[in-house]
Amino acid sequence: MKAEIYRVAERYRLKVFVVANAYINVPRDPRIERVVVSDGFDAADDWIVERAGPDDIVVTADIPLADRSLRKGASVIGSNGVPFTSSSIGMAMANRELMSNLRAMGEITGGPRPMAPRDRSRFLSALDEAVQRHLRRRAALE
Repeated sequence: MKAEIYRVAERYRLKVFVVANAYINVPRDPRIERVVVSDGFDAADDWIVERAGPDDIVVTADIPLADRSLRKGASVIGSNGVPFTSSSIGMAMANRELMSNLRAMGEITGGPRPMAPRDRSRFLSALDEAVQRHLRRRAALE
């Protein structure tokens, strides 16, 4: 979904941070910043959460990161285009724990299904809605 994020960021002239514990190619654009953190456990998540706040949109498939980001007031969108909310995160965390326990008992649970065009469309719509919401809130505060 990086290409979609870059496109939306360009349209609205937004800053994007791409955070990872290894080098990742990003477009040469002053609004896109690559952040390489240590390879410590959750180092990228910690960097994101330390800086996340009500003016930020976090895009992640990582449910614990989504939970932590929501607690900081950020908007969070899953890579499948489904927003995480304070109402939905509890069920997502419980489902994650259940699947983890099943895998620990030897169940083969499979991974996420491949991205479909419908997922890409849903993601772009959710991201655009989140950006619009943030822009309206910012305008109301000014």
